[in-house]
Order: sequence, then structure tokens, then C-alpha cells
Amino acid sequence: MKKTKNEKAKLAMYDNKAIYEPKDALATVIKTATAKFDETIELHVKLGVDGTQADQQVRGTVVLPAGTGKSAKVLVIAKGDKAEEAKKLGADEVGAEEIIQKIQTQNYLDFDVCITTPDMMPILGRVARILGPRGLMPNPKSGTVTTDLKKAINDVKAGKVEYRLDKTNNVHTILGKASFGVEKLLDNYNAVLSALIKAKPATSKGTYLKGINICSTMGPAVKVKPQV
Repeated sequence: MKKTKNEKAKLAMYDNKAIYEPKDALATVIKTATAKFDETIELHVKLGVDGTQADQQVRGTVVLPAGTGKSAKVLVIAKGDKAEEAKKLGADEVGAEEIIQKIQTQNYLDFDVCITTPDMMPILGRVARILGPRGLMPNPKSGTVTTDLKKAINDVKAGKVEYRLDKTNNVHTILGKASFGVEKLLDNYNAVLSALIKAKPATSKGTYLKGINICSTMGPAVKVKPQV
């Protein structure tokens, strides 16, 4: 595919064949983030696992020390005392069957994270096919099916992100905004990499971190030297 003038200009800013140290890679990505908006910085990691094996799945969450640069809109599905608690804790929207119906009939998806109490999971099953493909279905592994609403809501508001292995054995997540600067993005990068390393399946053999790339929303990918 023929590259645009802007794409060529960005590629001329760095050596696209080089493998950079994390700090240098982030500085390069910030330099190439030249859009008129504050670009999101993305992390893409190729893992040496076999995602077709149940015991080699990689999934979890991590709270980014510097946040995500975005205020996440939280929907809580709960009833009674837990619903009242969620409202007091700062959930953006709280409901039960009426929200489920709204998702079913109106394709309502105006939220970034859905948290629920365990007792509400049976009715959430009605919209699993809608929420699942969009990464919005609550899951105990991501801390979004819980009775501890305070921790769940506070973590999301503080900058919690979820990571999970895709069909090509890659993990994708965000590190923040270009405006954060190198040091804050590096703190977030280290937090995510540490979480991924801790999440390494015991049955995984050989090289675990096979490839790391960082890019901005509109920028080219910069290769990063994997941690040993």
C-alpha cells in the first residue's frame, strides 16, 4: 500500500528496523504522535504461548500508576443495598433488569466498564452476546464480578485496564496519552510488563515475550527490546 506524505514523514523520524529500549521507544512514539488531538499510546505484545490450550490463556488487569488519561464511565448492575452503595461510590449509572432490557432493545452501550454483583450474573447472560465481543461482559478474572464494589469502582476510576490474549497470541492494551510524557508512560509500561510476566502460564515453554511494539493512535509501530 502506498504511504501518504505524512506517513513517510513519520517514518523518517526514526529507524523502523531498530529495537529500542523502552524509554527511547516511548520518546520516539511521542515524537511521531503529531495529530491535532492527544493521541493514545498503545502497547502490543506477542507472547510465546499457545492460546488454543486452556492452561496457556493469559488474562488479567493492572492499575496504571499514571492512569489512562480518560475518565472511564462505569455501569453497575446491582439491586438493593448494593445498588445504593454503587451510587454513593461514584458509579456513573446503576440499574438492574431495566438496564439489561435497554441493552437488548436499544443496543445501549454508553459505558466503558460494566461491574456486577454475582447474584446478577444470570440475567446478564441475556446480553452476553452483545457485551462479550465488545469486551464489556463482566468477568470474575477481571474483578468486574464482585461484592467488593468499592475496590472495583475505585480501581477503574484510578486507571485499571484489562489485558487478554487474542486468537493470534497477542495482547493489546493502552499506556495512556502522548501528553503524559516519557516518565509517566514508562511507569505505566513497566506496570503492564510486570503484570504480563507474572501472568506467564506454568506450561509455557521457550521465549515468553516474543515481540513488543508501541505506537500512537495515528503513528507507526516502534519495536521495543523485550525484558529478559
